[in-house]
Amino acid sequence: MDQIITFIAEYPITIYMVVLAIYLGFELISKVPTVLHTPLMSGANAISGVVLIGAILLVRQAPSDDYLSLALGFLGIILGTINVVGGHSVTNRMLEMFKKK
Repeated sequence: MDQIITFIAEYPITIYMVVLAIYLGFELISKVPTVLHTPLMSGANAISGVVLIGAILLVRQAPSDDYLSLALGFLGIILGTINVVGGHSVTNRMLEMFKKK
């Protein structure tokens, strides 16, 4: 817990940027028309591959006693994998609609 408080005290601009990015992302996604949502999100899910690689690198480089880094890396691996697999399946379903029977 002390590490989290120290991080927040040392990097307030980073915290502000993350909060701003979350807010802007929510606002942008909520303004996308329903027809465009699936194609845009299936393309954006490919970016989760970068998150997945970053999380794997974080877990590999974290010391064994740094539980915060290990937990965040593990969470990033799980959520990134779910997003990549989900994006792949949504894209396949979308492409199936355009194939001739």
